[in-house]
Amino acid sequence: MLLSLAIRDVVLIERLELEFNAGLSVLTGETGAGKSILLDALGLALGGRGDSSLVRQGAAQAVVTAEFDVPAGHPARTLAAEQGIDVAGTLVLRRVLSADGRSRASLNDQAVSVGLLRAVGERLVEIQGQFEQHGLLETATHLGLLDAFADHPALLEAVAAAHHVWQQAAAVLRETEEAAARAAAEESYLRHVHAELEALAPRADEEPTLSSRRALLQHRDKLLSAVAAAHAELGAERGGAHAVTAAARQLGRLGGDLRDQVAPALAALDRAAAEIAEAQTLLAGLARDDGAAGASLEQVEERLFALRALARKHHVSVEDLPRLRDRFAEQLAALDQGGAVIARLTKVEAEARQAYKAAAERLSAARAKAATRLDKAVTAELPPLKLDKARFRTSLAVLPDTSWSAAGIDRAVFEMATNPGTEPAPLGKIASGGELSRAMLAIKVVLAGTAPVPTLVFDEVDSGIGGAVAAAVGQRLARLGKRLQVLVVTHSPQVAARGDHHWRVLKRGTGKAVVTLVEALPADARREEIARMLSGAVVTEEARAAADSLMTADA
Repeated sequence: MLLSLAIRDVVLIERLELEFNAGLSVLTGETGAGKSILLDALGLALGGRGDSSLVRQGAAQAVVTAEFDVPAGHPARTLAAEQGIDVAGTLVLRRVLSADGRSRASLNDQAVSVGLLRAVGERLVEIQGQFEQHGLLETATHLGLLDAFADHPALLEAVAAAHHVWQQAAAVLRETEEAAARAAAEESYLRHVHAELEALAPRADEEPTLSSRRALLQHRDKLLSAVAAAHAELGAERGGAHAVTAAARQLGRLGGDLRDQVAPALAALDRAAAEIAEAQTLLAGLARDDGAAGASLEQVEERLFALRALARKHHVSVEDLPRLRDRFAEQLAALDQGGAVIARLTKVEAEARQAYKAAAERLSAARAKAATRLDKAVTAELPPLKLDKARFRTSLAVLPDTSWSAAGIDRAVFEMATNPGTEPAPLGKIASGGELSRAMLAIKVVLAGTAPVPTLVFDEVDSGIGGAVAAAVGQRLARLGKRLQVLVVTHSPQVAARGDHHWRVLKRGTGKAVVTLVEALPADARREEIARMLSGAVVTEEARAAADSLMTADA
């Protein structure tokens, strides 16, 4: 709910801070005292249109700050969090309007666009004036309000889930059809490229192997020369093999204890002889390999350069060529078998659409029943509000299938006819502002338990009425106040008497300037204010007694 409203330099308000409570709060005061200024200031904090005329004369800027306490998970808190706003604690909406018309907005001390401030504000407060084109007058909100009144979340979830499945199936079908169309248009190209890739037959990790083989072949002469020289050194008359053998022969001539002394050395020489023999065998093998085994340098380079050229042609790496070949093969297979695939996907999409439609029709039936209950409940509220000849109707219509959504296939519009013999029309078409305000009040009373907006503001909902009708308006506002936070600007003592909290708006002259002040009224002052509203400038004892009667009347 709205906790506080701080206003500085707005029209006739120099500095004002108000703290609000739950229940019904009424604002009264003489005509021209500035009650509408309070609503203009609140609207400014909620992201409403800013005009430099709202800045108090002589001031550089107007500042309005509204603080709200909303529960976790509330749409306003969720929206702010999604935009990266720190939503710990209360929500503080602030608007600064300069005298030159420039405007700044912030949410919890973080700069935001006026659009975001407005979106958050719309989820916190609904201001209902006689001709305000928002809130209940927006037909786009009616379906959600009807669903909230019907209280059928399981049906809504089933429709949303079925719609998601249908849309996924439709997307897969659409993508497959588009791919098939593209493939058909490029069939000759696809077949040519696939044949080219098939002929080359690229293999995974082939490029590194070919590069290594090429490097080896490029330096083969140098390798063979070194191998031959090494082999000659080992086998020469004074080479390593001859020297090891001669040394072993010399030590082998020793006998007895002397041989035991040189046994480790003899063993080492035997091992050296074996290692040298193995080296000679390996070198001999390398020397005999003249390059006939495996591909030649020319063949390796031809293969490597062909792979790289094809990769450049298709703007991929060499290692991606096998995957590219497979992808083209899949596209050709889809082209060859496209008719069967599309037929299967078409069937899947049709089945998903039918499942969604069935779920949506069950939801539609539930909405129709709820609409009947809503119409009866609202109609019952109309006669006491001097709308006994009015007819309220929830009009349900099936949307064209291009407009079906996760919310179902219906369009709901709240309609009313205030005169006999006329057809009901959307609420915004009701001619009389007073009738419209009272009709809105009746609907709000019925929908109070389902409203996502926690604070309602009514601007002169009692305009043009009095007596029993005004009392009926006051009773309904009091009932609303038990479910929601309600603020009402009123000239009616019957309405003012129902308030849980009462503020009086008045003008005061301070030197050469006139300012608007707001004062909270205790019980005695409330009695006097309501008596003034009953009798005018001169408050009589009879008016005070009537005020007592109104304030103690049962809601």
